[in-house]
Amino acid sequence: MGADVPLATLIGLLVTLLLLSAFFSGSETALMSLNRYQLRHKAREGHRGAKIAERLLQRPDRLIGLILLGNNLVNFSAAALVAIIAFKIGGQSAVALGTLILTLVVLIFAEAAPKTMAALHPERLAFPAALIYYPLLKITYPLVWLISVAANGVLWLLGVRDRHAHSHALTREELRTIVHDAGSRISNRYRRMLISILDLERVTVDDVMVPHNEIIGIDLDDEPEEIESIISASEHSRLPVYRNNIDKVVGVLHLRRLANLAQFSFEKDDLIKLLDEPYFVPEGTPLSTQLVQFQRRRQRIAMVVDEYGDIQGIVTLGDILEEIVGEFTTDPADNGDDVVREEDNTFLVKATANIRELNRTQDWQLPTDGPKTLNGLILEMLETIPDPATCLNINGYPIEIVQTDDYRVRTVRIGPRSAEIESAE
Repeated sequence: MGADVPLATLIGLLVTLLLLSAFFSGSETALMSLNRYQLRHKAREGHRGAKIAERLLQRPDRLIGLILLGNNLVNFSAAALVAIIAFKIGGQSAVALGTLILTLVVLIFAEAAPKTMAALHPERLAFPAALIYYPLLKITYPLVWLISVAANGVLWLLGVRDRHAHSHALTREELRTIVHDAGSRISNRYRRMLISILDLERVTVDDVMVPHNEIIGIDLDDEPEEIESIISASEHSRLPVYRNNIDKVVGVLHLRRLANLAQFSFEKDDLIKLLDEPYFVPEGTPLSTQLVQFQRRRQRIAMVVDEYGDIQGIVTLGDILEEIVGEFTTDPADNGDDVVREEDNTFLVKATANIRELNRTQDWQLPTDGPKTLNGLILEMLETIPDPATCLNINGYPIEIVQTDDYRVRTVRIGPRSAEIESAE
């Protein structure tokens, strides 16, 4: 039958079949390489190609069946056509050579090249292809349905079920990776904020609270003049009020309820009437949970208690917000009174400093999965209270004990981190 067809026509038909083969191969890779979340975003924005592509990918078995049907049809047709062309040009002996040449041409121009381009730029090919495949699937649906049923039957016999392939929810770690890889699409500041939000479940109120021994409050057993002095000098808008010690807290005083602090005088009974009821939360509460509880209860301050009911510290809404967006009031350049930079590029650090705050303000990587303070970390490492001039290395940071007392480390000197540790990370 091919003897009556001009050779130029046969070659033209062969080129057309190879182009179709390249289209089927490239579009398959493009559609399967689409980022499902970018695709969903474009579909919700009204992109027609994205909408159709998303609909096709809801049943990938049928889409793949359609693509393979078309691809195999054009490839087998091209093979038959090459045999005819080779026979017309060189006879029986040229058929084998023609088959070899076709194999190389298909591999390069109809498989490798289009699939590589599709993997690099999937949307450029996937969206136009989706507009072609959707009506084509309607036309060939009965045949594609049979192929899909047969293929799914084989997979079912092998133990593969559809329910294992429909979960596309991202884990927190996967979201962290996406945010990290966003590059210039998200500024560094917003990227840090997003990562901090994702980390709220890892961080507990114990990590950000003001510890028991640093709580500033009003002791009702003090003289009125001393109480007035504490109120006048307070940098906080809310102060805990207690009797004798913080474990006997009575309530929380909002300083805005006090009029004219400069001429303030009062009776203690009048002060008690202004107090809000104290709000207690258990230690170990994740910040994500506590943030929701603050919102539900319309609270801004909470007492952190241990299993025995003893107050371990105070956590505020501001502490949680600073964990997300960074410090509001502390200038990172001076880092408050806890860190003093020395001339030899070392740092004199109070051992009561919170490790998470040091990591954040100094861009250090001290371990945070154990003690909350630098003193606690050193004592855990050494298992004793060290003498001054004792040196140790924690996570690549050389640390020298500068000052101690009978029960804790007071001041340490921290040097630059080892270059080998930084390069390894």
